[in-house]
Amino acid sequence: MPSVFVTGGVGFIGSHTVLSLLDHGYTVTITDNLDNAYEEAYRRMQELAGSKAANMKFIKGDMRSFDDLDRIFAEEKFDAVIHFAGRKAVGESVEFPMLYYTHNVVGAVNLVEVMRKHKVKNIVFSSSCTVYGNPKKVPIDESHPLKALSPYGRSKLIIEDMFRDVAASPKENGWRIILLRYFNPVGAHPSGRIGEMPVGVPNNLMPYVQQVALGQRPFLSVYGHDYDTRDGTCIRDYIHVMDLAEGHVAALRKLSDTPDTGCTAINLGTGTGTTVIEMVKAFEKASGRKVEHKLVDRRAGDSVAVWAATETAEKELGWKTKLDINDMCRDQWKWASLNPKGYET
Repeated sequence: MPSVFVTGGVGFIGSHTVLSLLDHGYTVTITDNLDNAYEEAYRRMQELAGSKAANMKFIKGDMRSFDDLDRIFAEEKFDAVIHFAGRKAVGESVEFPMLYYTHNVVGAVNLVEVMRKHKVKNIVFSSSCTVYGNPKKVPIDESHPLKALSPYGRSKLIIEDMFRDVAASPKENGWRIILLRYFNPVGAHPSGRIGEMPVGVPNNLMPYVQQVALGQRPFLSVYGHDYDTRDGTCIRDYIHVMDLAEGHVAALRKLSDTPDTGCTAINLGTGTGTTVIEMVKAFEKASGRKVEHKLVDRRAGDSVAVWAATETAEKELGWKTKLDINDMCRDQWKWASLNPKGYET
């Protein structure tokens, strides 16, 4: 069975992807420093994996430590790497930029160095649509100009540039790299056993909506209601985390099947935009709860509409999404209602 090293594999997207990898016959070694994740998530992953849990192991480690990574690579033999680990909040990155350059950039440099040392040259990198900045056109395809607008986005773009340079170097031949640019991951495992558990105030729409529905927050602030959209609110491309997980499996298959991959960027999104109000209404329908919200002024820096062009993913990976916003809200509510305090429930 192919062996995959997954960094940040106990986090939101990582945990769901690990379960998909096990379903597809991979063996998985996870590392995570548990800064933004919970050991309870790994226990539940073992439970959900059933007999396949024997093909998964967790080693606590920090991407900022070359020695942590080197020890893992010395003990295991890997066919490929999926790199999720890192900080991911735009607002936090503006307040604490060095947190993002040390966790994200230094971590990725250490990972590439340890991969070089142990001659592992296949990697799927968790990038983000934030590398596009404010879109000049929608849908956004992979040729769109790159211009990150926050330390978080810049950290992703710096790492992308590093991978492009490594793949282009005549001294570094043989690398196969896929940069997956996610749009807005939401939802949860259909079992309701694992899902997103933000630390502190949520930075993204869906965790905030679920907390309002649970009565943990009084209302949702909807920033901007006079945009040129269907209902005046911003449009985003939301993708179910289970679809996203399958996208990583498809990317790994692409790496193993395509010797001349080089360094390729691929969007993972639905190709469909959903307004903030449409998502609120879908969540109300799924939960049977009222999501109190207030229409407030626009927020500086927000884009009006962002959604993905998905043709590259369909052509190169043979992948497209299967789940819609009703599925996303149903699974998110199941997770939230069964685990009102997340993994601390």
